[in-house]
Amino acid sequence: MAKLLIVDDESNVRFSISQVFTGAEVHVLEAESAVEGLRMAAEESPDVILLDIRLEGGSGLDVFDQLRRNDPKCLVIFMTGHGTSETAIEAMKLGAYDYLVKPLDAARLRKTVEQAFEISRLMHVPGLVEDEERAADHPDRLIGNGPAMQTVCKQIGRVAPQDINVLILGESGTGKELVARAVYHHSRRSEAAFLAINCAAIPESLLESELFGHERGAFTGAEQRRIGKFEQCHGGTLFLDEVGDMSAGTQARILRLLQEGRFERVGGSETLSADVRIIAATNQDLERLIDAGRFRKDLFYRLRGVTISIAPLRERREDIAELAHYFLFRWNRTLGTAVQSISESALDVLQRYDWPGNVRQLQSVIRESLIVAAGPTLIPEFLPVELRRDDSADLERMAEALPAAAVDWSALALFVDNSLSSGKTGLYRPALDQFDRLLVSRALQQTGGNQAQAAEILGISRPTLRAKLRSLRLMISKSVESEGPL
Repeated sequence: MAKLLIVDDESNVRFSISQVFTGAEVHVLEAESAVEGLRMAAEESPDVILLDIRLEGGSGLDVFDQLRRNDPKCLVIFMTGHGTSETAIEAMKLGAYDYLVKPLDAARLRKTVEQAFEISRLMHVPGLVEDEERAADHPDRLIGNGPAMQTVCKQIGRVAPQDINVLILGESGTGKELVARAVYHHSRRSEAAFLAINCAAIPESLLESELFGHERGAFTGAEQRRIGKFEQCHGGTLFLDEVGDMSAGTQARILRLLQEGRFERVGGSETLSADVRIIAATNQDLERLIDAGRFRKDLFYRLRGVTISIAPLRERREDIAELAHYFLFRWNRTLGTAVQSISESALDVLQRYDWPGNVRQLQSVIRESLIVAAGPTLIPEFLPVELRRDDSADLERMAEALPAAAVDWSALALFVDNSLSSGKTGLYRPALDQFDRLLVSRALQQTGGNQAQAAEILGISRPTLRAKLRSLRLMISKSVESEGPL
């Protein structure tokens, strides 16, 4: 549960703020003085601190300075009365996350704090966790022991200590944000700020303001000066997600910053500087956008200090079982379910699916399946219908093909005799496989391919029949390729 510390000497303000988060998964802590606020921050390690600029017997700026000394990643949102916003802005230049003007608007307060919780999570939870026991307690981590993911991990290890920009390429849902966080956590800037912004989620008219800030009166609604992400993130790392969606104007301003280290706020003339490492990510083909005139080639080369490409899940199916079991454990804890395992037949369905939504979709599928599951094992019937529909179509095609490939009893006897006469050992398993192949194909032939009736004839469950069908297809393929007809 996220922790929120309110440091304000007015009890009615603390009470009003705590009421905003009633019912939310937020543990609210309260401190009425600077001394108490520093003590509670040290003892409780809150994720976000709401700090009043003016405190009885002390200054919020002094408290902020001490908080940052104790924890450079501490996320502080200042609360300020009218006429003190310039002080809050100065604090943001020093690393504060945001400031809110009293009287506080409940909706904006809730949104700002929730965003700060997410930023705190990104900064404190590593994307790579080596220790398996510790990994179970982290909500997000890079998972996979296959060659594709191991290549990504090696690239992270090589590039993270180098203070250069990184471009992460991959389809939606492959884990680009996790890779960005892993680079940050293993970098020289890991004790400084890490901020993230989704360029596709913010209207074009507001994106430049979010990145570079704006002056009061720069546009309609700009009632106060705003400090942008580049200024906030000075000395740290900025993650630009979906960078391919930026407008030409925003691209030009970012290019200038990368080339010269300088920029101006929207509507301002003061030239500012920022030392920021950029990690950019996109699911688009930037080189194709360059050819189409929609992305600047010079910006592309500036962002592409090093490129890390993440393979889609369908190209690293060897990681699906590990991912599925990880999400099973994670959602069991979150949902309070008690599913202990995933059946082989369910795993086979998961591994055969193409996953257009990649890891994000797999995570959603496991969560949905646990909600409807009954019993300690996750079986194919609990998986979403779109996965089973594709699987059933494949099985029906297999069932139609099996009778033509089936063998008769004399061929089975001949196989056994030939194996015995040749002195082969380990005969039991291949003979049993051939028997299953014959029996299952004959049962399906008898029922016209109806799997439910065939399972009833054989006295086995439909999941068991499905597992045998998959196994039989592999056996037939191997037999045709290596040994010819039985």
